[in-house]
Amino acid sequence: MGALDEGHLKLELEIGMKNGCIELAFEHQPETLAIQDAVKLLLQGLHEDVNREGIKKTPFRVAKALREGTRGYKQKVKDFVQSALFPEAGLDEGVGQAGGVGGLVVVRDLDHYSYCESCLLPFHVRCHIGYVPSGQRVLGLSKFSRVTDVFAQRLQEPQRLADDICSALQHWVKPSGVAVVLQCSHIHFPCLDLESLDSSSHDGFVKLLVSSGSGVFEDESSDLWGEYLSFLKFKGVKTQALCRNGGSEKEWCPSVKSSSKFSPEVDPEMVSAVVSILKSLGEDPSRKELIATPTRFLKWMTNFQNAKIEMKLNGFNCVKVNGEVNERRLHCELNIQFWSMCEHHLLPFYGVVHIGYFCAEGSNPSSIASALIKSIVHFYGFKLQVQERMTRQIAETLSPLVGGDVIVVAEAGHTCMISRGIEKFGSSTATIAVLGQFSSDSSARAAFLDKIHTATALKTDSSSPF
Repeated sequence: MGALDEGHLKLELEIGMKNGCIELAFEHQPETLAIQDAVKLLLQGLHEDVNREGIKKTPFRVAKALREGTRGYKQKVKDFVQSALFPEAGLDEGVGQAGGVGGLVVVRDLDHYSYCESCLLPFHVRCHIGYVPSGQRVLGLSKFSRVTDVFAQRLQEPQRLADDICSALQHWVKPSGVAVVLQCSHIHFPCLDLESLDSSSHDGFVKLLVSSGSGVFEDESSDLWGEYLSFLKFKGVKTQALCRNGGSEKEWCPSVKSSSKFSPEVDPEMVSAVVSILKSLGEDPSRKELIATPTRFLKWMTNFQNAKIEMKLNGFNCVKVNGEVNERRLHCELNIQFWSMCEHHLLPFYGVVHIGYFCAEGSNPSSIASALIKSIVHFYGFKLQVQERMTRQIAETLSPLVGGDVIVVAEAGHTCMISRGIEKFGSSTATIAVLGQFSSDSSARAAFLDKIHTATALKTDSSSPF
């Protein structure tokens, strides 16, 4: 093949054809390039080496995640709905009978992620939709998720998201009425000091339940609303926590109401970079809800850089143990919460760390040991990180302090697994690092893993928003 032909082939691979017009491949589109440039500036502002292996492709990954996560700006509800309205015999012009008494149809547990317009962090949305068909037609069930996605994949806040979904379905489907309830969960990082990090009362999430209704569901005190909520109670939704018309909206985004003492003044160039990102996503940075967003996002990022978390090694005596395994006992520190930021996508991951080590028979590990272990976990957690590296670093730091034998298990939920293309809701990741006796003794590893399994202190919502 000649050089000219190779050039044409390469060009064809780099561009696509759409509706008879040449469209640049994703990686060459101006919006993608602008976001990449902005992310490089942000990483440099965090004193990161943008050419470091593992982070040099982060600008592109972030651009791809953000553009995929806000694809709703380029989608239209009618494109999904108009071809999915099906005739259904037995429906009257008014309130029909399809689906149950009163014609009520309820679609529950539609999982989505959206981006908080106040801080640009992703938040989890579990959507429940009820509607009463009319006009002798019903909507294909899969389209409810499609419609929700159109609005979830934008910068949002919970009440507006519920209203958008409700009004769109009412307009395009023309039912007798639509009811929407959203369970929203926003990650909440504690203040970045050891006292707050060690607080057992911090569950890591702000949760909000909001609703919206149209047509026969406009009156949320009606019997029909009550029947709809009954179908949600069957699934364990705590409808008594429902905020009518966004009543607790001001308490929603932690970045709006927090005042961390580790929040420094942000660099104007970094603020301009975030503004560039907003524009590239198709948003108006001058919209009143977005004016303070760049500053809030940067304060969240720079908190990781400026947190004065240190490993408190002073006063801890190294455990030097000699003898057989049966002369020692397994000591465990379980469910140590941590928060971190994925260096691949600049998105949060969070969860718990479990640590085991051998101590001399009859000894009683002091509170100093527990405080030390927590400080090590937090020290390595609050960084641009990957979970595998964090797990190994904790083990390697603890090993010489506990006699060499240590096992570390980290369990985490990654928002990058959910808020970008693959959207694997409910997924979690476990990593393990073993040193010393644990690396060769399978029974010791099994004993520690069994401790994790049977620990009554294990909290499900440490790794899941619901």
